[in-house]
Amino acid sequence: MPVAFSLRKAIAGASLALAAAACQSNTETTETAAATAAASPLTAGTWRGVLATQGQEIPFLFDVATDNGQPTVTLRNGEERLKLDEIATAGDSTTIKLGVFDAALVVRAAGKGKLTGAWVKYDAGKPYRVPLTAEKQGAEKPIAGAYKMMPLLGVSGTWNVTFTDDEGHSYPAVGVFEEEKRDNPPIEPRANNLTGTFLTTTGDYRYLSGNTTDDKLMMTTFDGSHGFLFTAKKQPDGTLKGDFYSGLSGHETWTATLDPKAKLPDANALTGMKPGQKKLDFKFPGIEGGTISPTDAKYKGKVVVVQMLGSWCPNCMDETNFLAPWYEQNKQRGVEIIGLGYERASDDEATAKRKLTKMKQRLNVGYDLALAGTADKDAAGKTLPQIQKVLAFPTTIFIDKKGEVRQIHTGFSGPGTGQYYEQEKADFNKTIDQLLAE
Repeated sequence: MPVAFSLRKAIAGASLALAAAACQSNTETTETAAATAAASPLTAGTWRGVLATQGQEIPFLFDVATDNGQPTVTLRNGEERLKLDEIATAGDSTTIKLGVFDAALVVRAAGKGKLTGAWVKYDAGKPYRVPLTAEKQGAEKPIAGAYKMMPLLGVSGTWNVTFTDDEGHSYPAVGVFEEEKRDNPPIEPRANNLTGTFLTTTGDYRYLSGNTTDDKLMMTTFDGSHGFLFTAKKQPDGTLKGDFYSGLSGHETWTATLDPKAKLPDANALTGMKPGQKKLDFKFPGIEGGTISPTDAKYKGKVVVVQMLGSWCPNCMDETNFLAPWYEQNKQRGVEIIGLGYERASDDEATAKRKLTKMKQRLNVGYDLALAGTADKDAAGKTLPQIQKVLAFPTTIFIDKKGEVRQIHTGFSGPGTGQYYEQEKADFNKTIDQLLAE
């Protein structure tokens, strides 16, 4: 059965706002000093960056351009384009803040058309750096003489996937891949294009792209918060077996079997309210002052959506990019949204509020946001003790006009998942329509 959607045609526009945001870090020091008159090593064109981690290379492409006299960087992730416009040069270093995330690329010139530096994660449990090199790309040249087209590996379709961490714990996923031959004229390297993603019960791995060669595949993504590398070898029985590398030290193995009927457990049935509980009871500080509670007069008699999120979370940003414009178009119908922010444990309250405020401004969030706790699922569950368990960020809670919780949805399938994203939006609207009709 052919795969039921084209990832290359997936709607990437919803993610563009992700790139417009930026958050300050109180851990940034000389790397974010005020820009000086020093010349930036960034020159217009397409660059190929490589993150070196765990003995592996995670390649990614980015474009450098000029906007109103200032340099901009646009990360490429499949069809997604993430524009970064907070760039400062001080001395011989240039710092490129990575969108809404508390991270940056810090680079300096390493010869003509070359950069060296690091991907710096300020908000990790312990801030870390991943070495980075980049080289400006020239025009590709067709291969001279005879050329034999690389045959397809045959991985297009839907796959039943199991990931296993280094401690032996496993979790299910659905892989959706699309493989195609490279455009003519033939260009080195001899490989076929591959796009896709993985869906899990806690969210998706967003836009992945790479290639297939011989009996192997490789896909990567770098969105500022995550640097992922997926490799696999096709086995004689047609299954896939490979490795998943994440950031500085994350590693899992994965196996996959082609299965057009592969699907995950129902996201609306993974958690629920504890026995005897029907309503949420919380009061958290709003990021603009005061407190926010579902019992406030503003929400009485309305359908209310409670979004559990974090500014550090790419899947949460995908959901916010959907919810923010949706709210502006639908709030007059008698529906409200409350965003509950769960920020990194190392953040003090002022820092956490600042990050959420920046996110609110840059993503044009018109609904209320509150600071609810830290980015730990067990700790988050304690802030909402009426819920059985918090399994993921984001988690979306639907409350009816009587103030009773009617549905808890775990995770979010974002625009990188194609048809699954369209179904996610359709299911959201169906639930809201049903609750408003009551």
